[in-house]
Amino acid sequence: MIKRQQQLKRALALLALVVLAFIGLGFRLTDLQVLRHDELAKLAQNNTQREFWQSPRRGNILDIRGNLLATSVEVKTVCADPSLIGNQQAVVARALAPLLRINENELYQKLFPYVSKNEKNETVTNGLHYVRLQKNVPDETWQKVQLTMSQLSFGLDEKKLPKSDRDFLRNLRQSAIFSEPDQLRIYPNGSLAAQALGFATPDEFKVGDHVVSQLSGRDGVELALNSALSGVAGWRVTETDRQQHELVALRGQDVQARDGLNAVLTIDSVIQNIVETALADAMQKHTPISITGIVMRPRTGEILAMATLPNFDPNNPGAVPTDARRNRVISDVMEPGSTFKIVVVSGALNDGVVHLSDSFNCEEGHFAYAGRILHDHEPFGILTTEGIITKSSNIGAAKIGIKLGEDRLYDYVCDFGFGERTGIPLPGEVSGILHPVKDWSKDSIAQIPMGHGVAVTRLQMVMAMCAVANDGWLMRPMLVKRLEDHAGNVVQQYAPQRVRQVVTDSTDKMMIEALKTVVTPDGTAPGAAMKDYVVAGKTGTAQKVENGVYVSGKYAASFLGFFPADDPQICISIVMDEPKEGYYGGQVCGPVFKEIAERCASYLNIPPDENLPQQNSPPPMVAAGISRPMTNAQ
Repeated sequence: MIKRQQQLKRALALLALVVLAFIGLGFRLTDLQVLRHDELAKLAQNNTQREFWQSPRRGNILDIRGNLLATSVEVKTVCADPSLIGNQQAVVARALAPLLRINENELYQKLFPYVSKNEKNETVTNGLHYVRLQKNVPDETWQKVQLTMSQLSFGLDEKKLPKSDRDFLRNLRQSAIFSEPDQLRIYPNGSLAAQALGFATPDEFKVGDHVVSQLSGRDGVELALNSALSGVAGWRVTETDRQQHELVALRGQDVQARDGLNAVLTIDSVIQNIVETALADAMQKHTPISITGIVMRPRTGEILAMATLPNFDPNNPGAVPTDARRNRVISDVMEPGSTFKIVVVSGALNDGVVHLSDSFNCEEGHFAYAGRILHDHEPFGILTTEGIITKSSNIGAAKIGIKLGEDRLYDYVCDFGFGERTGIPLPGEVSGILHPVKDWSKDSIAQIPMGHGVAVTRLQMVMAMCAVANDGWLMRPMLVKRLEDHAGNVVQQYAPQRVRQVVTDSTDKMMIEALKTVVTPDGTAPGAAMKDYVVAGKTGTAQKVENGVYVSGKYAASFLGFFPADDPQICISIVMDEPKEGYYGGQVCGPVFKEIAERCASYLNIPPDENLPQQNSPPPMVAAGISRPMTNAQ
């Protein structure tokens, strides 16, 4: 009886232990399957599942003739899996450092997993399976890395090693160092058209435990067309084995990347080079702070060249100050000086307020108006309207402005596009400064016609001159011709856009006749005259304003012109900021215009003018008497 009771007690104790074991197992399963399900599922997924980011290829930028201005080349980002390296960091670092151009000790340190703190201040080990070693590695270098790893020697007789050690060394050679595809943005022509093109650099972000990058535009066309050039990224979600090799049969999502579009610009790289070469020579001769040049087709608004010096190499944009990367053609404003006289004279001719033969007393160079004395660069007596353009008389322009009136002058200034952005597809464009009539001072009506009291961009000013060359039609500047896919199919075609007709065709012809006289021996820019073409143009010399005050000895010089004058094909703007050897627009900018114009005419095969007039015989400009000969060019 006692023995049976003992057996029963043992059986109950065993049952209790079994029940407790099952209860414990139940609690453990509940903890793993319910309470910690999300955490453990994520851990399991991280160990066996990977998401591969598929970066799209960034589109090319080409000039109007299909020459590459910017392109993307495939490179590798070389990475390591420290979990497969064991204690062989020194051997791997010694072999790869020369190929990857990394300091051996620095590479040695990278091959270890590193410990850090997470947002909960918990110690975590990062880089267990992924560490980046080097970016922008050419494919040929990566092939050398693979060959080096496959031949890596550890100074051991591997045949005598246990199978587990042999497997470890095999995995180290085959999988410890791997690569990911990447892109490097290349500008084959270096600094050519740098400010217009801008540059692109990689944006980096994490996908799982990997860091991926995608090129993004930072300035210029690269930024303005970033969405079209970038394309659309793809991705692939797949299962991996313990060596992180993809198990293709278990691949889940697989979305292919869509490459970016190619952008074809209106810029012609040959003309761009012509302009930049001429500007560089002028920069050396006159040592200005900066110099800009623009070449356009006035009838379409197509920009064939846009240059600013100093410039930079977009392959290495960080090597220069930010100031050198600024596109001064659209981002800087200045008082235009006498080039602005085309606005007031065109408006007055269009309204019938004046005619080319009308006479104005230019007061021998001193004219009192609204409590201020206006000056000419030399004393003039009686000049015709045409003569005011030829001689660039400030006083004559002021009197025409007074005759036109404040409201109509303001209307024409606006109609020529000043006070608003041109709409060029580039970042950083400013609208300039144009105050409404109610904010004008008493002498504004006399100051604005001579290019004082307003601030314009170089692009606004050349667009106004193009309007004069285009039967009075103001165009929107055109920099992008079309977008294409990589097969050459046109996705988006851009066409010239008219903004408005500012003056009539007949007015325009009168204005062109006046502008032809500027490059005659009696005009302000005889140095801009071409041998085989009649040129129409206008000089400008504006005293610079700093802190609201005109600064003595600091000038912005300019010349804007087009040819052939009666059938304009090309319009060119040259602007120098503070030239040191001479400062009149006709003197320093006129010859640069001529050099660019003659080379462009030859390159574009523009037919020369027939029956070229004798440029040594300027047309009559004075209505009464003969004005004094000029001693300086305005």
